[in-house]
Amino acid sequence: MKYYFLVFLFVIISCTNRNNENVNIFQKSNQKVIVIQPLGSFKAEEAKKVFVEIKTINPNVVLRSNISFPENSFYKPRNRYRADSIIKKLKNTIGEDSVIVGLSHSDISTTKNTIKDWGVMGLGYCPGKACVVSDFRLHVKNKNQQFYKLVLHELGHTAGLPHCAVKTCLMRDAEGGNPLDEEKDFCNNCKSFLKGKGWRLL
Repeated sequence: MKYYFLVFLFVIISCTNRNNENVNIFQKSNQKVIVIQPLGSFKAEEAKKVFVEIKTINPNVVLRSNISFPENSFYKPRNRYRADSIIKKLKNTIGEDSVIVGLSHSDISTTKNTIKDWGVMGLGYCPGKACVVSDFRLHVKNKNQQFYKLVLHELGHTAGLPHCAVKTCLMRDAEGGNPLDEEKDFCNNCKSFLKGKGWRLL
């Protein structure tokens, strides 16, 4: 009788471990390699901070050396760079299993409705393989914290998340302003979606 009990217990433990392994395999298979690409004169120490923070949600992170902005991305009339041109270029520098985020100190812009050149803090394909963020429009006081929230926001778009109506969610639409200090975390719905993509979120 004792022998059968031990066999039964072993089977239960084996099944539990196998289920856990399957969950881990599922999460790893969904995780993309996140490539961090500093642009222009973006400071190395600030890029490293982003690298360290991103590793907490995805250990598969690569930090590249600085590269120049794409030649066709500079918009001379406003002395800034076109975000749409940047991500179009960046997406062609990575593999299918990766997503890339460009980091910029310079101002960036895109076309919005009838406005040809609209200044933005970030832009990303939704879903897609590339996004870019800029700290040019961020508050000096909480710049590092705001910048990381911005990175997560744009990476959220690349994973397929649209803007969120929850005011404290990191996927909130900035609507031309800077509400980053009001944003605390991904809301439950957005967090659940990203966990399904392999993100390691609490």
